[in-house]
Amino acid sequence: MRIRAVTEDELPLLSELERAAGTPFAAIGMPEVAEDEPPAPEELAHYLEHGVALVAQAPDGTIAGYLLAEPVDGSLHIEQVSVHPDHARRGIGRALIDHLAGHEGADAPALTLTTFADVPWNAPYYARCGFRPLADAELTPGLREIRRKEAEHGLDRWPRLCMSRDLSRGRNA
Repeated sequence: MRIRAVTEDELPLLSELERAAGTPFAAIGMPEVAEDEPPAPEELAHYLEHGVALVAQAPDGTIAGYLLAEPVDGSLHIEQVSVHPDHARRGIGRALIDHLAGHEGADAPALTLTTFADVPWNAPYYARCGFRPLADAELTPGLREIRRKEAEHGLDRWPRLCMSRDLSRGRNA
């Protein structure tokens, strides 16, 4: 699996991948998430200029997964990690996150994200990837704004939380 930056002509592929990656939510009683329309390529283009957009490319050239992140209150906030179901359970999501932490996140003290608390491939998965839940008092203004927008979008119908992965440990001062 090769991890690299997304190209502009691949943005429509990310929308297609997101649609496929959302289908397992229907099987766990979250059809609204499965049926949610993915961001349009024009919306995804934001990450090419103002954030990070990475893909995991399979040996056959197909895009197996992607990650979007941008700076939020000094940390690097992961907006989305998606892996196509045909490539699931092969460490692709973790590889994308670890790549972000090691390369793009070199100057950030932490990676943050928001996620569903009770979905096995969400919060429990991110905990295995080194993330910890943030207490309400730890939320920055930017994370509070992200959570507010998620609530407006109806995502608070299911328990959600913010998580953080420290990147400062083990660095030379």
